[in-house]
Amino acid sequence: MRGRRIRTLRLASLTRLTSSPSDTPAPRDASRHSALLACGVVGATLLALIALGHDGRRIAQLAVLAAPMVLWLAWPLRSARMRNMRTVLVWLWAMGFALDAAVRAYLLDTYQAAPDGAMVLGAAANTNARESTEYLWMHWRSAVIWSGALAVTGVLVGMFARRGAAFDAGASSVRAPRSPFWVRSLVLVLLLVACVAYASKPWRRLHPAIFWAGWSQSVHAQRAAWAGQEKVRDRLMAQAKAIAPVALQAGPSTVVLVITDSINRDNMALYGYGRPTTPRLLAHKAQAGEQMAVLKNAWSVDASTLPALRNMFHFGLPESENPPHLLALARAAGYKVWWISNHDDLAIEQQHARLADVVDMVNRTPGRASASLDGEILDCVQEAFADTSTDRKLIVVHLMGAHPHYSLRFPENANPFDDDVDAVENGLVKDGRSAWVRRFRQEYDAALLYHDFVVSELLQQTRTAGKPAEDRAWMYVSDHGQEVGHGSDRAGHSPSTASGYRIPTVIWRNREPLPNAAAQQQPFRADWTGWALMDLLKIQWSGQVPERNVLGDAYRWLAPAIPVAVESFSR
Repeated sequence: MRGRRIRTLRLASLTRLTSSPSDTPAPRDASRHSALLACGVVGATLLALIALGHDGRRIAQLAVLAAPMVLWLAWPLRSARMRNMRTVLVWLWAMGFALDAAVRAYLLDTYQAAPDGAMVLGAAANTNARESTEYLWMHWRSAVIWSGALAVTGVLVGMFARRGAAFDAGASSVRAPRSPFWVRSLVLVLLLVACVAYASKPWRRLHPAIFWAGWSQSVHAQRAAWAGQEKVRDRLMAQAKAIAPVALQAGPSTVVLVITDSINRDNMALYGYGRPTTPRLLAHKAQAGEQMAVLKNAWSVDASTLPALRNMFHFGLPESENPPHLLALARAAGYKVWWISNHDDLAIEQQHARLADVVDMVNRTPGRASASLDGEILDCVQEAFADTSTDRKLIVVHLMGAHPHYSLRFPENANPFDDDVDAVENGLVKDGRSAWVRRFRQEYDAALLYHDFVVSELLQQTRTAGKPAEDRAWMYVSDHGQEVGHGSDRAGHSPSTASGYRIPTVIWRNREPLPNAAAQQQPFRADWTGWALMDLLKIQWSGQVPERNVLGDAYRWLAPAIPVAVESFSR
């Protein structure tokens, strides 16, 4: 019995001595392969999402910045606690890059804009929590897609970050085989490049933590600048008084400027659209004859509200020229100015509205997507017409127009185009527009039909108000256009298609002739609105540029620089 036991022990010893060295480190080899797989999956997942949110060399820059923590998964750790901590840290790191990419991709998909662009910065500085929710709801499909991509990324990263390299405690006395030379070389090169990237400011500032911290500061700076607008308004009034504008014509005068939001002239029957979206304006045109001019080829030079209004009221002149404000000039020339608005917008109120003598912000519900209908302003405008404290009035009316949500821009159950299979619907189907874009087009056209009612009422009030010998004029213009399936399969603000800049412009006045039919075919720029309005107000001032007044014989068109290719500004 004892001899058998001795032979067994000797056989076991011989087996250990003669066994292949590769038999023992097999668990280590599997761990290494698992770690490389974890690095590969986490890195590839991040790279895919980064490529959707960035373009060009920025994809490589973000990938390099993200690399160090991903490569950490290949470094063996003994402690289970350290491995758990690494899993959490790698997941948080990766999701920071993933969230940055998803937000950028969402903005690019929805608005064709970068987060640090003027449009997005201005909107963020001028947006509250409710408004942000409303915008997301407007584009919920895109938000769901990118949220889903982010969720998938989170699951994949979480699953594979747990597979980071670990020492095998059972084989700690045996030296593990080293990774291939090319693997070690690649890791070393990536780490060296990452070190250089973090040392470089242009690369480093792309890191999500640094970029979004700076972005937040930019938004706060924008808000602070708006908060100091009172001093700016005082300066503008002093500047206007120093210019000393003069009203050329004696007697009473009333001018109404109607600024609407997000109206594309291609959706107006007044401009030849296939649906009856503007029956009342067409009736006014038939009645008014030569007293009413429809500028057929009007364009905005901005695809969002804030820069568009800034250009309108500062005559399209750059800040470097220290341009005056139109409302300040009107007041300095003896006009009493009203600002009547259906917008609840702090920036617009501070930059423009507070320059008026009377400010009536009808809509005080936060959010541009408020359900306040534009018809709410009609009584306020009528009160301004009835005011007897002055003979000279400039009444500025700011409407919501067809600002998204389109379904909130008209009364409930007032959509005659809902599910109406007409030539417009068939054309959209032929162009391959999706069902949701076709639905938005129906809602948009219904919004324009209600908008036609409000705008026509404002024109009717202007045509019938005042004394028989009073000079009266009315001008209607949109701040920017809207894409509703015209140039692409999407709906909303569109700085990247011509639809974002195609706007209506209509002028009526009772005493003097307007440009003839041929002249009304000339292109018009919304940033030159101020020059035409000064003509309607009959104000003379030292800064006049006759070539920019569409109502004058000296008018000369100059094409604006907009970020889209326009085949012709005369169509």
